[in-house]
Amino acid sequence: MGVSPLIVVAGCSEEDYSIAIAQYVEHPSLDATREGMLAALEDAGFKEGSNLTVEYNNAQADSTNNLSIAQDIATKDYELVLPIATPAAQAVIEQVENVPVLFSAVTNPLDAQLVDDLEQPGGNVTGGADTNPEAITMLMDFIAEHFPDVDSVGVVINEGEPNAAVMAEQAEEALAEHEIELIRASVPTTSEVQQAAESLVGRADAIYITLDNMVVSAVDSIIDVAEENDIPFFSSDRDTVEAGSFATVGFDYYDHGYQVGQMAEDILKNGTDPGEMPVTFPDQLDYILNLEAAEAQGIEVTDAMQDMVNDSEENIIE
Repeated sequence: MGVSPLIVVAGCSEEDYSIAIAQYVEHPSLDATREGMLAALEDAGFKEGSNLTVEYNNAQADSTNNLSIAQDIATKDYELVLPIATPAAQAVIEQVENVPVLFSAVTNPLDAQLVDDLEQPGGNVTGGADTNPEAITMLMDFIAEHFPDVDSVGVVINEGEPNAAVMAEQAEEALAEHEIELIRASVPTTSEVQQAAESLVGRADAIYITLDNMVVSAVDSIIDVAEENDIPFFSSDRDTVEAGSFATVGFDYYDHGYQVGQMAEDILKNGTDPGEMPVTFPDQLDYILNLEAAEAQGIEVTDAMQDMVNDSEENIIE
């Protein structure tokens, strides 16, 4: 990753800030991340349409669009660029060298080669990761403890997405501690997500998905398969539980976006060097259960399961 001297906001009028958002695909978690970022900026006094101009681009999960958006951003004069999700961040960082870049909704910034050091990123890039190393292990332990008949877990996965590959490996390692097998059902396109989920019927005792943008954007088809076949379905983000998976260990993506928006405020207001800002991680993990989804998937939700939830009012969805 090339690093050039930063052109930050020194000399920029407080009444005239301009930022670019590059989002890889629309789905609830990424949308909530963007909304959280903009809310933090508004709370800090950056008013869109008044003293803040926001150019929003969405690649619709198309790699050609993703690259074109990044190249276009690099030709324009922004104070800050905010890519959302790993593919968008990789494209932006490849193209934009002289403007601060704050990524979000990225699972592993090191493996994705966005930064070389989480504490001292260096260069013009930092941001917020959307996973806590403990979350996957906690979820797999939950499955092993409360679903003793589960000997195999199927994962629907786009192997080409770095987020998904890293998380699947972590899940496989955590499940192996309980002698539970992870079975992969790979998908090359969104339109094949349902077929991949159906391929797990009869082969896997439960289904799990990572923060896989291609798969999450077609999650309704997996929910249908889980409900039709009474298969417990576990996911990796709150929004997918709200949509109809049974459980996850997670956090609110709006809060994640808000946290990154506060970093944006620090850069825009104070001229803080992003290379000296540590990458942030969500630190308020909790079990999140959807009782209606449980019933649809033939799951008996026990008191022991609900006792695992710290904030039952917020995180047990009825």
